Amino acid sequence: MTSSSSMVRSCSSTSSTEPTGGLRFSSLMNLRWRSSASARSVRRGRWRSPMASTTRGPEPEVSDSAAAAKKAFGIKLRDLRLDADLTGRELAARSGMRNTKISRLEHGRQNPSEDDIRRWCGACGVPHLIPELIAVLREIEQMWVEYRREMRAGQVHIQSRSTPLYESTRLLRAYEANMVPGILQTHAYTVAVLTASARLHGVPLGDIEAAADARLSRQHLVTAGNGLNNYSFVIEHGVLEHGFGGRVVMAGQCDFLLQVTRLPNVALGIIPPWRERTVRAGEGFYLFDEQLVRSEMWSGGFRTRRAEELAFFVRLFAQLRGMAVYGEAARTLIETARGGYAQTRETS
Repeated sequence: MTSSSSMVRSCSSTSSTEPTGGLRFSSLMNLRWRSSASARSVRRGRWRSPMASTTRGPEPEVSDSAAAAKKAFGIKLRDLRLDADLTGRELAARSGMRNTKISRLEHGRQNPSEDDIRRWCGACGVPHLIPELIAVLREIEQMWVEYRREMRAGQVHIQSRSTPLYESTRLLRAYEANMVPGILQTHAYTVAVLTASARLHGVPLGDIEAAADARLSRQHLVTAGNGLNNYSFVIEHGVLEHGFGGRVVMAGQCDFLLQVTRLPNVALGIIPPWRERTVRAGEGFYLFDEQLVRSEMWSGGFRTRRAEELAFFVRLFAQLRGMAVYGEAARTLIETARGGYAQTRETS
C-alpha cells in the first residue's frame, strides 16, 4: 500500500466547495459548535434559510434545535403567505386546506406533508420553491434520531447497519472528545461503552456481546490496509483518561491505539491538554468522505448530507487536526496514560 499517515493527514484537510447560486441554506440546525439560530424571512419569492446564524449566544441542545427548525419552517410558510398578501382564510380557500391546519403549520405545531408544501406554494404563487422546501422538510424529519426509539430494534441492528457505509467510505474523518472512536475500540472497551449506553436508556443488556461483535466486524477495514479505506482521527487527551471498563480494559485499549498509530492508512492525532486552543472541545462527529456527517449527543444523534453543513464540519475538523500531535508525540501521550493504568493496578 502506498498511502501513509502523512498522506492521510494531507487528504483530511481537503475543503468542500461552498455552494454557489440558487437558494442558499446556511444551516437547518446548530450543534453546540455553532451559534444560536435565528429565523429569516422569505422575501419576494426568494427563500433564505430560517436557521442561518446571525448572533452569538447560548446554544441549544440538538433536540431543541430540531424543534426550533420545525418552528422556523412554520415561520417560513407564514412568510410565504404574507408575501402573497393572503390571509389564512384566503390561503385555505385557494389550497383546499382547513384554516385551523394552516394555523398549526405556521406555528410549528403540526408537520406538513409534501402534498401540503405543494398546495401551499401553488396557492402563494411560488411553485419554483417546492423542490427546495420539500428537501428541507425531509432533512428536518431525518436529522434527529432518538436513541431510545432506535434501540427498540436492538443494538445488534444498530451496529450492523453502518457497516456498508464504512466499507464504501474512502476517507473517514472522526473527532471524539470523550471516548475512543467506535472503529478503534477493543472488544472489552466496546462492551463497556454499549453497556453504559444501554443502562442509561433503560434497554435490555442481553445483546451487548453480539452488538460489540457487530461493531468490530468492520475493524479490519482499518487494520488490514486494503488501500481503499483511509482514516484521520482526532481525539482529545481526555479520551485516554475516561476509564470505560476499568484499568485492565483501558490498558488494553491503549495498547491497541499504539498499534493504530503505526498503520499506513491511519492518522491518529491527540490534542494535548496543554495545547493552546483555536476551537473548543465539543461533541464527537464523523465525516464520511464529504457525503455525510453524523454526530452523537446524550439522547440522540444528528446526521445530514447538506453541502453547507458538510463544509462547516470539514473546516472544523481541519482546525481540530491543527491542534493535534501525531507519531512519536502521540505515542508518548498514549504510553503515559497506559503506564498510569498499569501503576494503579499494581498499587491497588
